[in-house]
Amino acid sequence: MPLTLDTPIDDVFMIGPIMAGKLHKLNIYTVEDLLRHYPFRYEDFSIISKIAQVQIGETVTIRGKIISFKNIYTKLGKKIQQAQISDETGNIDVTWYNQPFLSRILKVGLIVNLSGKVTFFKNKLVLTSPEYEIDKPINIHTGRLVPVYPETYGVSSKWLRSRIAPLLRTLKATISDFLPKDTIEKYNFLAEDETLKQIHFPLSLDLATRARDRLSFDELFLIKLASLKRKSEWQKETVGKRFKVNQFQSKLDSFITNLPFKLTGAQNRSVAEILADLGKTTPTNRLLEGEVGSGKTVVATIAMYLAYLNKFSSVLMAPTEILAQQHYETVNKLLEPYGIKTALITRNSKFKISNLKFQIFVGTHALLSEKVTIKNLGLIVIDEQQRFGVEQRALLKEKGLNPHLLTMTATPIPRTMALTLYGELDLSIIDQLPKERKRVKTYVVPPEKREAAYEWIKKEINTHSTQAFVICPLIEDSESLESVKAAKSEYERLKKNIFPDLRLGLLHGRLKVKEKNNILDKFKDKQIDILVSTPIVEVGIDIPNATIMVIEAAERFGLTQLHQLRGRVGRGELQSYCLLFSEIDSETSLRRLKALEKTFIGAELAELDLRLRGPGEFFGTKQHGIGNLKIASLSDTKTIEIADKEAKNIIANTALIQSSPLRKALEKYTIKKISRD
Repeated sequence: MPLTLDTPIDDVFMIGPIMAGKLHKLNIYTVEDLLRHYPFRYEDFSIISKIAQVQIGETVTIRGKIISFKNIYTKLGKKIQQAQISDETGNIDVTWYNQPFLSRILKVGLIVNLSGKVTFFKNKLVLTSPEYEIDKPINIHTGRLVPVYPETYGVSSKWLRSRIAPLLRTLKATISDFLPKDTIEKYNFLAEDETLKQIHFPLSLDLATRARDRLSFDELFLIKLASLKRKSEWQKETVGKRFKVNQFQSKLDSFITNLPFKLTGAQNRSVAEILADLGKTTPTNRLLEGEVGSGKTVVATIAMYLAYLNKFSSVLMAPTEILAQQHYETVNKLLEPYGIKTALITRNSKFKISNLKFQIFVGTHALLSEKVTIKNLGLIVIDEQQRFGVEQRALLKEKGLNPHLLTMTATPIPRTMALTLYGELDLSIIDQLPKERKRVKTYVVPPEKREAAYEWIKKEINTHSTQAFVICPLIEDSESLESVKAAKSEYERLKKNIFPDLRLGLLHGRLKVKEKNNILDKFKDKQIDILVSTPIVEVGIDIPNATIMVIEAAERFGLTQLHQLRGRVGRGELQSYCLLFSEIDSETSLRRLKALEKTFIGAELAELDLRLRGPGEFFGTKQHGIGNLKIASLSDTKTIEIADKEAKNIIANTALIQSSPLRKALEKYTIKKISRD
């Protein structure tokens, strides 16, 4: 069979099944996967030096004739390879270690290129363990910008170069452009075949940069185009029956008026946007973003109340039992006075449930169970939706007739990231906190002030009968992270040495659900003064009496996670505080943490986090393909904006989308994204 981009890597004659298995560890399964395994840096071996001109400490490339080669075996059993290379200006000794096979490759009389570091040994210059390559018209390992790739055991950059180079030459004619010609010309992009050539074996750093720019655009463009295509397909679907909004407006108004608090302007705006969606025949697909404590659950409850008035069931799905329990308590408290029954569904639910008795279902992944029968499902609300994969969302969707979908997140998402990831979703933002919420005073505490901070915490708890969180990054001590506080050992230390007169509790992810709930109930009932915990409390914990948040090893957390942990306090009437403990004296780390002292808007912290730490702060590597961006960056706002613009220009052109190269590229991206999710 002829070699193509879709040929399985196992079937490539110069690779074989053993090496193919190793390549699978790098997510390389086809020839195209191999060609799109991009280098992350280059060794600059482009300047070829004369032997007489090299100096100690330089990384150089020399070209010369092998005039001697020998294997030396020392008394200690070491194998040393020594060669002497000559050019018209002089000779230099070359040394390798434990590579006796080189004697079969580097024969006396051959012209070779050698790239490596010059050292001084026994009063003479020596080239130590250089890259080697028998001189050819086109060299790939020496005498140029040499690509260095992500590797795995048994797969070196040199091996990858030696396979990628011939494949690029063989398949050049089959590598076609999927971008429209006018887009390529507008942005002066390299052609696709030239782009792949220059990203792997660039003739200059400028061409390597141009190749990287083109490939970054390609990735972001396909993400955006796929997103817009999903939105278009979603909008073509129709719900079984659209919700009547006007008919029930007076009941909705009465419900909102009788809430135990007044909605903020941002909540009212979000409610209006969501209700407008629910009144359409097109299924709602909206993301509700809001700060911790901004009242997203209340907004979702209003939507579920409208579903109930329209005789539809609703589901609210959360990623953890703690968060599901919190949502259940909020929703049930608001809806029970209206005779609406809410069920809590977790893995501990022992019985078969149908909506003969319940109209609202709040729970975790357990809602996907076959035991849970939900009839006439009209609305799905998914909280912290980035924690759910595509298949899980699809299973929920199958339980209803194209139900409306409202997703929520407390993670502040930078505009550029939302633009790229959530193009198929309409966006509502609750950018106000209730007036009664006081700003949490935040301080970065250096090591020398730790003891004073402990004394202050004791005084606050004893004076105001308040409570505190102490957050540690780890559950148990780690040998590799000796300086990082662990919850178990910190709990024992604080209980014995620092706060012996206070009541401490311990919470972490390895506890059984019953144990977790017991600890949380005690904390809520003020039977625990200080809760030592891992970041498991990041979402879903509401303790109005807690006013102090201590975060150990704060430099190990992203700003958005610190902001969310900080949001666990400041929920009552008393002033609240967040103390960021750090043992690191890095100026960059401290400057990053200091941003929390002055910035209380999640979106601003998210933008800063994106610039400083990258997109991994927001989503795990399996969600949205973020961790699988091969070359693009979600902090590259310029490329994101032009990719967004071009995708929007193209989405309306059905003929263009159906063109073979673009359709094929889009299909490949979509298949890989689903497999990652």
